[in-house]
Amino acid sequence: PERIAVVSGDIGLTYAELNEQANRLARVLRAKGVEADQPVGVLLERSADLLVGILGVLKAGGAYVPMDTMYPQERIDYMLQDSGA
Repeated sequence: PERIAVVSGDIGLTYAELNEQANRLARVLRAKGVEADQPVGVLLERSADLLVGILGVLKAGGAYVPMDTMYPQERIDYMLQDSGA
């Protein structure tokens, strides 16, 4: 648990820290009503936070919908609407 799981820039997270942050996000998502297989949009630049976001959505039981920050806003809006995220 104390070994480095992910490094992004000058930020590194151990497996324990990654798990703790993903669990914290999962609890927030469940409190906000995320249910099993519900799509949840993930719009983040490549970073440790992106991995936390994906794991948090999965731990909450949801299905993550990856979106690139380089997409035009119209594309992001369409993806959110089409997926039901």
